[in-house]
Amino acid sequence: MKKSVFASLALALILAGPVWAHHNMTAIFDFDQRFTRTGTLTKTDWRNPHIGLSVDAKGDQARVETWSFEGPSPKFFRVRGISKSHFEDAIGETVTVEASRARDGSLSGLIRMITLPDGTVVSLCPQNC
Repeated sequence: MKKSVFASLALALILAGPVWAHHNMTAIFDFDQRFTRTGTLTKTDWRNPHIGLSVDAKGDQARVETWSFEGPSPKFFRVRGISKSHFEDAIGETVTVEASRARDGSLSGLIRMITLPDGTVVSLCPQNC
């Protein structure tokens, strides 16, 4: 009996590890280091558990950099009336993304607010602010 309880607890801890790591956004992104990039939306990845966007924007030295942004699940947008087509139709258009910077210094961030080409502003706060 003790052996099966121990084995069950060990299995639960092993399986819970990736789930906990996945949702610990503060380990990946610095919520105190906010920045804004305006550029051309080049790619969307509309799938669970998080959407992804690629934006070509001018960096600090005026050269174009490709930024990767992560956002919440597609459901977050759908309940706000924003569909996958809003993003697909915006490919090649200018978007503005306010985000929290990745802790590793890479050209990536966690979306806090995005302005689509038609002027629609989608705030992800208070979910990740």
